[in-house]
Amino acid sequence: MESKELYRHLLGINEPWTVERVDLDMTQGRVDVYVEHAKDVRFACPECGQEHALYDHSAERVWRHLDSCQFMTYLHASPPRVSCPEHGVRQARLPWADEGSRFTHLFEALAVNVLLAANIERAAGLLRISWDQAWHLMERAVLRGRAAKGDSLPKQIGVDEKAIAKGHQYMTLGCDLDKATVEYVGEGRREESLATYFEAFGSKRCAGIEAISLDMWPAFINACQEHVAGADDKMVFDRFHIMRHIVEAVDKVRKQEHKALMEKGDTSLVKSKYLWLTNPCNMTDQARARFKELQSSELATGRAWALKEVLRELWNYRSAAWALKFWKRWYFWATHSRLQPMIDAAKLIARHLPNVLTYFKHRITNAVAEGLNSKIATVQKRACGFRNRDHFKIAIYFHCGGLDLYPAQATHGKVG
Repeated sequence: MESKELYRHLLGINEPWTVERVDLDMTQGRVDVYVEHAKDVRFACPECGQEHALYDHSAERVWRHLDSCQFMTYLHASPPRVSCPEHGVRQARLPWADEGSRFTHLFEALAVNVLLAANIERAAGLLRISWDQAWHLMERAVLRGRAAKGDSLPKQIGVDEKAIAKGHQYMTLGCDLDKATVEYVGEGRREESLATYFEAFGSKRCAGIEAISLDMWPAFINACQEHVAGADDKMVFDRFHIMRHIVEAVDKVRKQEHKALMEKGDTSLVKSKYLWLTNPCNMTDQARARFKELQSSELATGRAWALKEVLRELWNYRSAAWALKFWKRWYFWATHSRLQPMIDAAKLIARHLPNVLTYFKHRITNAVAEGLNSKIATVQKRACGFRNRDHFKIAIYFHCGGLDLYPAQATHGKVG
């Protein structure tokens, strides 16, 4: 098989296109493949699909293709143009690359696979392209995937914030709890940060949202109430965020008690912080033995810890009515504990109790959103940061958006 015929098969070139010439440059380590189309061929307008006679050609362009062994391979062609009565002069679509791309479909598919497995700098090195080229391939994949996905609105949404830098810099994440994907990334964690997401769909479509899991951040609550009909019955304050408030209250009790004990020369609570925060099942034998010793002491921290552990049982009830009875007993115990941090935490939860109890209707948590948050942190760490927030957003959608990132015309090379 001669080289022209070989590369016709390798490139997937079909009529009316043919390979006219193949040049091998050993010193540069590259192969250049020149492609032309047959004469008297009609091409379709990319806007309306109507076929027209050839009008002229654009200047020759070059596309990077998959390597031929160790040789970088480039495809050369002069794209044909048609004159459409309705849309004017337009460049016809090419079977091997998308408009505006300087890479073939198969190279883009390979790049997606490499970018999924490595950071941009490493991917650029493996693909033998520049950092900017690798970045734009990622961006193209995200834009392609989001366009194909359309503007679908999840039935169950998780809302969470992601700290992106020191100094209280955040992004707002909107997640599909059923598909475990990031659907929206907004600037900051203000009310408008989340409102922008809802406004893109309009009030009628937002009324179809069945449940929203979020923390007790007022800005997010206000955005939901403003844009989602019946939000008060759909919002569920995440159980893990609620327990985080209780855990923080236990640690405040420990700090206060530790300070008081140290003033008396008592070192009982020295280096005990994580004993009160860790599940005893996950402790070492030595840590478990010390923890049992502390539990047997008359410590205020021990009483706070007991309150924390008992509250975990709230979410094991099957109905809101029984959960409410349990809550009232626990609330009385907490508010009469003489432990101010626990009293403050109990009152905070009490102020938001209706949307704590909606859990028993919707049975959702933000565990999916928290998991995606952890994945995003890994992406951020692996990249050692991003040049700007827009780059970070693209990376989040690329790795966590559940998108079909591949060119539709790439018939092989896809992963997953």
